[in-house]
Amino acid sequence: MPDDAMTPRERVLKLFAGEKIDRPPCFSGMGNVTTEGLKKFGYKFAAVHSDAKMMADAAASTYKLFGFECGVVPFDLCVEAEALGCAVNVYSHVEDILYPTIKTKLVNSEDEMDIAIPSGLTERGRVPLMREAIGLMKKDIGGEVVAGAHVLGPFTLAGQVMELNTLLKLSFKKPDKVGKLLDKLADALIIIAKEYEKAGADYITVREMGATSDVLSPRVFKTLILPYLQKIFSKLELNTVLHICGKTNDIAVFMLDSGAKAISVDQKNDVAETRKKIGDSALLFGNYDPYNVLVSGTTDQVRETIKQCMNNGVSAVWPGCDIWPTVPPANFNAMMDEVKQYRR
Repeated sequence: MPDDAMTPRERVLKLFAGEKIDRPPCFSGMGNVTTEGLKKFGYKFAAVHSDAKMMADAAASTYKLFGFECGVVPFDLCVEAEALGCAVNVYSHVEDILYPTIKTKLVNSEDEMDIAIPSGLTERGRVPLMREAIGLMKKDIGGEVVAGAHVLGPFTLAGQVMELNTLLKLSFKKPDKVGKLLDKLADALIIIAKEYEKAGADYITVREMGATSDVLSPRVFKTLILPYLQKIFSKLELNTVLHICGKTNDIAVFMLDSGAKAISVDQKNDVAETRKKIGDSALLFGNYDPYNVLVSGTTDQVRETIKQCMNNGVSAVWPGCDIWPTVPPANFNAMMDEVKQYRR
């Protein structure tokens, strides 16, 4: 196996800076806690969402156990909606792996869409907990790997604070009304993302999963979604990534136009085609299947998939979504080994 010429932290930061690196890094901007990491500390999955020390420990454990080149918090997708006023169920009495969900919506009808951003947003819900977790994680492993965080995109957050079906219908029937909501949500996301930045995050991923081409046309993405993503990225100073689920070949160029330093695509995307569309210099992260390959596949399938991602031109090996916690250690180790021995 070739010796790495750089530390994981150096590699990722040089990648974002556009400098030459020895090989693609293997990291993520989404959830990457594992049951192996939880076992290491004796933590229950439900408990880590509400405790900064537990969250930081669990996030750091994926690097410590497997060499994954980052730590990332939060683990769930409800932090922003909770801060805005939605009630969240963290399933505190459940032993199985269940991610927190929105229990009570903020907007229950079209007439309630003209929301106000609460004052003191940075101190509401679990935002202070995330600040603390980022700081603890950075203190623990920040000298060796990058510390990441994520927020939702405005459209995806809108689908959390109101019924998604209603949002989708109004996106076609009353785009101006939806746009006003997205503009306010973008402001809220900027506030929260800047808190993560101040807490020490090296990069932040904006997860606009709901704006996939599987649901919205490229035209709707360009006219309704893109302006508010551009608003967010124009206000952030740290390294940024835009992640969108599903088939994104038709909007890959628009994703770059958002102002994010890198774009992240999932396993449904044709990465080789995306690379042709966006050129060789753009940062493209992807795109292995974090469940059907990394969790359920054989080590040989993992190795072949990871090698194909790199051969198809990704700038970094990066999952299509959150890594499901029950990933077998042998598969995680196979992924990291395949990346470490790869040279273009």
